[in-house]
Amino acid sequence: MNRAFVKELDGDQAETDLPVRPQSKHPNYITMKGLEKQKAYLHELILECSVLKTSNTLADKNKIKLLNADITYLKQRVESAIPIKVEAQEGEDIRFGATITLADENNTQYKFTIVGQDEVDTENGLISWVSPLASALIGKQAGDMITWARPIGALELEIEEFYYKG
Repeated sequence: MNRAFVKELDGDQAETDLPVRPQSKHPNYITMKGLEKQKAYLHELILECSVLKTSNTLADKNKIKLLNADITYLKQRVESAIPIKVEAQEGEDIRFGATITLADENNTQYKFTIVGQDEVDTENGLISWVSPLASALIGKQAGDMITWARPIGALELEIEEFYYKG
């Protein structure tokens, strides 16, 4: 190929476009609180992008490309969101939005809340509704036993209680 027809970067163009982040194949269930946080974060990214557009540095141009990729992804997630009012959940079985207390055979307690995929924060006990643990919990009741299939080995747990808090 003749090099005369190849556009080379001259040092002041932003890097190439980023690939589109894939969307989950699962329904986009999200708590009302999670949707509010997601919208606020999207707004922050849009503001940050508009501020950076006044700059002409290569670093800022690259940052704008990254921000635009995140903005596109978040807009799609917000548009596809299926908000669930956790406080409206009720019943005898565990569903999306439930906060569950579990105990193992040594009486070690675990506490998790089932949330949307975009709300996951395992350090604070927020697990995705499509995770193996949530899948084992959904539809169960207090007193039921479940098996938590973990990479380090399965763990038998008893569901002590669960509740819904908005």
